Amino acid sequence: MSVTKTLFDTMPDGAPVHLFTIENDNGVTAGIITRGATLQSFCCPDKDGKNGDIIMGFDTVAGHMASGTYTGNIIGQYANRLCGGKFSVNGKEYQVTQNEKGKTCLHGGGEFNSAIWNAIIIDDDAVEFTYRSPDGKEGFPGNLDVTVTYVLTQRNELEIHYKAVTDTDTVINMTNHAYFNLGGAENGNVLDTELMLNCDYFTPTDADSIPTGELRSVKGTAFDFTEGKKIGRDIDADDEQLIMCRGYDHNFCVNGEAGKLRLVAKAKDEKSGRKLEVMSDLPGVQLYTGNFLDGTETGKGGVKLQQHYGFCLETQYYPDTPNHPDFPQCTFKKGEKFESLTIFKV
Repeated sequence: MSVTKTLFDTMPDGAPVHLFTIENDNGVTAGIITRGATLQSFCCPDKDGKNGDIIMGFDTVAGHMASGTYTGNIIGQYANRLCGGKFSVNGKEYQVTQNEKGKTCLHGGGEFNSAIWNAIIIDDDAVEFTYRSPDGKEGFPGNLDVTVTYVLTQRNELEIHYKAVTDTDTVINMTNHAYFNLGGAENGNVLDTELMLNCDYFTPTDADSIPTGELRSVKGTAFDFTEGKKIGRDIDADDEQLIMCRGYDHNFCVNGEAGKLRLVAKAKDEKSGRKLEVMSDLPGVQLYTGNFLDGTETGKGGVKLQQHYGFCLETQYYPDTPNHPDFPQCTFKKGEKFESLTIFKV
């Protein structure tokens, strides 16, 4: 096991952005950059033993900054969407940044993913990233001290440990927004990727991608991945939810008890033979199939990022949770610790 630190690129003001690369004894590597504590790469062998990167993204800081895709970023203070950019804590309403069509707050207004995080190597298999979100940033209450630790194990598991503590009661919802393509970006779209979701229900949305509050059974619908199927099998089905989003961009309710580590998803690319397994202790996972990629952005190695060239499995609390009291809640009191673990295993 080893961790190396190199210069990845510089910000427009000249500030350095560093790359930390963790490698295990199997030759699997994970690269994380300090801008956004971003998972820059995750390289593993295919069925022929050829190593390849299964994370979509950009070769430069400029590429990340120009993109609105959040590729590989740590997302917070509130991952996913808040209706109208509003929520209440202890009876007090807060208005936060409405950065999506001037309506919703998406991914905390883009705070965590655009910040330069402090980083230190804490072991030969782990790097710790820290960030302080100041009180009132993007409208969220409280100073929030955040720690995200990436650990790569000898079992080819990339663990992402999330910790946060606030000095004011506030909402906390964090995720990683990695786009996966198990065949590599040059492989094309992911519609032939086999995906299983350990989820019997999903949360339908309105036209602004805000949950209606319903928990809808996936049984008998295009949203049923419980037995596993190709991502593209039903993606063009005559379903209002899919038509509105141009594909899957929905929260699925993970079976089992929230707060306990359990299986979320399995994926496999037959052509390369690569597999991905996801585990988490969070109640939900957002399946996003790169619906709005349109070829206008150039990713790693000069590959144009086209529709459905990647899929995301964003472990999370449900979108707009503070405005839905029946959802598993994510309001944390002053001094109360938020802790979570998500594992990507190849």
